[in-house]
Amino acid sequence: MNHPTRNATGPHESRNVSWRSRTRTLMAVCACVMSASAAHAQTGSVTGTITATGLRSSEGVVVSLEARGLSVTPPAAPVDMDQQGMAFVPHVLPVVKGTTVRFLNGDPVRHNVFSPEGDYNLGNWRRGETRDHTFDASGVYTQLCSRHDEMAAFVVVLETPYFATTDAAGAFEITNVPPGEYTLVAWSETLKTARQTVTVTAAKPVAVNLTLTK
Repeated sequence: MNHPTRNATGPHESRNVSWRSRTRTLMAVCACVMSASAAHAQTGSVTGTITATGLRSSEGVVVSLEARGLSVTPPAAPVDMDQQGMAFVPHVLPVVKGTTVRFLNGDPVRHNVFSPEGDYNLGNWRRGETRDHTFDASGVYTQLCSRHDEMAAFVVVLETPYFATTDAAGAFEITNVPPGEYTLVAWSETLKTARQTVTVTAAKPVAVNLTLTK
C-alpha cells in the first residue's frame, strides 16, 4: 500500500533555511563594510594654510593634487552656480572635467552668462530659470554677465578628484588621498599659482603652508 509522500521541509527546516539566508546576507554586508573601512584606513590627507599676500582674505584659493594616471568621474547631477544679489555664488567653483554646471538666476532682473575662455554665451534669462553648460576640458573659465559688467566668477575644471577650496583664513583639507607622490597646486584668481611636491602616507596628514604672491 502506497502512502502519500510528505514534504521533506517542515516548519523547523524552513525556519533554519531562513535563518541561514539572513546570516549569509549579514556576513556579506559586514564584509563590504570592513573592506570599505580598510580602504579608507589606507588613505591619507593633506591639510594646511594658504596665505594670499596683499588680499583682504585668503578665501577662494583652489588647492589640488596632481599626479600621472589619475582619473575623474563627473557627478551625475549638475553642480549649481547661482546669481544672487548681482553676484555669482559661489565666486570660485572647482569641478572635475566633464561636470555640467547649472547656472541659476536668483535675482529679479535678467542675467546672462558667457565665458571668453570657453567661447560660449548662454543667452539671457529671467529669475527662476536656468542654463546648463558641460565643461569637457580642464582649465580656468571666467564667467561674466553681459548685462552687468561688475559680475564675474570662475569655474576651475580639474583632472584630479583631490581638491579643496580655502576658507577665509586660508585653511583647507583634502581627504581620502591614496599614498604616493603628488604635485600640490594652489590657484588664485589674482596671484601667481604655486606648486609644491608632497608625499602622502596613511600614517599621518601632510601639513602644507604656502604663501601666494603677485
